[in-house]
Amino acid sequence: MDPLSLSFCSTVSTRPPIPLPLSPPPSPPRVLSIRNDEKPQTITSTTKRSSQDRLKCPIITSNTKKRVRKSVKIDRLLLSMIFNAFDDIINKFIDPPIRDSVNPRHVLLDNFYPVDELPPTDCEVSAGMLPSCLDGVYVRNGPNPQFLPRGPYHLFDGDGMLHAIRIFKGKATLCSRYVKTNKYKIEKDAGFPMIPNVLSGFNGLTASVARMAVATLRVLAGHFDPSKGIGSANTSLAFFGNKLYALGESDLPYAVKLAPDGDIITLGRHDFHGKLSMRMTAHPKIDPVTKEAFGFRYSPISPFLTFFRFNEKGEKQADVPIFSMRTPCFLHDFAITKSYAIFSENQLKMDLFGNGPLIKADLREVPRVGVIRRDAKDESKMKWFEVSGWNILHTINAWEEDGGDTVVMVATNILSIEHLLERMDLMHASVEKLRINIKTGMVTRHPLSARNLELSVINRAFGTIKNRYIYCGIADQTPKISGVVKLDMALSEVQHQECIVACRMFGSGYFGGEPFFVAKELDNPDADEDDGYIVSLVHNENTGESRFLVMDAKSPTLEIVCVVKLPHRVPYGFHGLFVKESDIKKL
Repeated sequence: MDPLSLSFCSTVSTRPPIPLPLSPPPSPPRVLSIRNDEKPQTITSTTKRSSQDRLKCPIITSNTKKRVRKSVKIDRLLLSMIFNAFDDIINKFIDPPIRDSVNPRHVLLDNFYPVDELPPTDCEVSAGMLPSCLDGVYVRNGPNPQFLPRGPYHLFDGDGMLHAIRIFKGKATLCSRYVKTNKYKIEKDAGFPMIPNVLSGFNGLTASVARMAVATLRVLAGHFDPSKGIGSANTSLAFFGNKLYALGESDLPYAVKLAPDGDIITLGRHDFHGKLSMRMTAHPKIDPVTKEAFGFRYSPISPFLTFFRFNEKGEKQADVPIFSMRTPCFLHDFAITKSYAIFSENQLKMDLFGNGPLIKADLREVPRVGVIRRDAKDESKMKWFEVSGWNILHTINAWEEDGGDTVVMVATNILSIEHLLERMDLMHASVEKLRINIKTGMVTRHPLSARNLELSVINRAFGTIKNRYIYCGIADQTPKISGVVKLDMALSEVQHQECIVACRMFGSGYFGGEPFFVAKELDNPDADEDDGYIVSLVHNENTGESRFLVMDAKSPTLEIVCVVKLPHRVPYGFHGLFVKESDIKKL
């Protein structure tokens, strides 16, 4: 019997659906202590000091220190109240959250509503058995705002929360913890949000200048230090150099580890011994053979793109600035082959002081794809190719053909790119294969399926080489995933036909997120590419309960072989990662 036909239990740990106030009253910041370095003056003399001389000596008593602490606390509270009042004026009169895409009452509905942290808690295996190859941990990242927004809020904003399902010998525990970013800690201590949201906070010149002015005043008042990071680390995870990172492209990575009981511990913001500055992509690429990692950052000022790599020990190498990128664009992902890195300059442009949202589509611009060698010291030999209509969000894989003369990239191409951030329900994600002959400049591409598919994964052992199978989320109700399909790219080699060969719909009222492939034999290079399991988190909107599903990747129906009932609601999120048991011990 299909386990999804079983009903969820009637209780689940979740927050009650309360209204979302746009401007909740701020809580006063807590000042734990203040150090006073002033010491009483020491006078050496052979004569007796008069009472008048003694009055000149500064004497600091415990009561004086208390008055100083109280004064500082009052000053900080007063400044916070003033700054919050300015924020309220901006949120109510200058840039109110009118659009649905940034209205928290619309964005944080149902299973997008945030949850509290959960310490390691045992889960119930309600159907089937957990395969032994899943011994390890599956971790999923996603936004979970610590405080209800006081103004505009986009789905991609929000503090990062990691949901970790620790599996060992057929048993599972769930732990949900915030990534303890600098932003998270500052706002937790203050008791209210104070750092502007990147996507929703900069909407046109007036709102941008106003929010930047208030943020600058907070910095000058010593309320936070932006040099220590203002990102949320809410997008994805990566494991390389024997370290596990929580990632968000507006900041540096945050190193995390797992405690023996399955708890999640944030180790801190990681700059690779001062060699990584500002931020990096949330989608670094790891070569499964060499163990090298590759990354980039994009910027609203030149150079708009900077490429870099990490060796197999996780040591960052020198930056390669890419000055040939023409305009600053929303470059979320890229791809690597054995020899090249591939970047897509799309039509989503960044305009900090323009009219409207920070990121918007410029349909007059012709997209380009840039190819640079992985070991390049500079961009002198980088080549760009125009590819009309090519606006990718996520890459799936890339490899070389024709002796290295041709690069092939498979990615999700976003049709109607202007709807990506504002009307995701109107967006169509087409999984397509792009071929570029580097020598002749010939470019061809074709879709692998007519369906709306996103959040696609492969067997990661086949990264950078030609592979056959892809596992995709069905995105007909974006941003929610209603099922999973399996694509066989071999079907597109000759006649470019529909490549879907297996499908699993979650059912009415059930929605999930990104699928993830875990091989049955993790260290067997001779195993079949699709010999493994697809795992995903699924939520029942009818009952409010969440489950962890394990599906047979070889099955034509992606048969469910195990269902784990979770003791805590898990909101919809973004990207996940499976870390095997032997790698957990290296953290």
